[in-house]
Amino acid sequence: QVQLVESGGGLVQAGGSLRLSCAASGRTFSSYSMGWFRQAPGKEREFVARITWSGSSISYADSVKGRFTISRDNTKNTVYLQMNSLKPEDAAVYYCATARAPRSILTMFPALIDYWGQGTQVTVSA
Repeated sequence: QVQLVESGGGLVQAGGSLRLSCAASGRTFSSYSMGWFRQAPGKEREFVARITWSGSSISYADSVKGRFTISRDNTKNTVYLQMNSLKPEDAAVYYCATARAPRSILTMFPALIDYWGQGTQVTVSA
């Protein structure tokens, strides 16, 4: 059974930084693309960033480009999201997700995601 456990959220002032982590278990982590999504109150869940199984290809939402960095450590079965220069509009629950099939690109569409973590809250004060 696939399990994704996020951590690292919290309260930060605008301009500050946080690093989120997502520990995965239940299958061969190094064979699956991973990604981060977020959902603010009253809004739909949206794509933030994704990274392929080897880390060779990375994509970001335009809203976070240049500020967020996704990375992974296949020896620790963990994917990270380093968030710098945080803005109040970055406040949301952040969710980790994994691709449906091995060696496939993680979709940007939340409705097509099979596995989610429980989420971690990020709050950014102005």
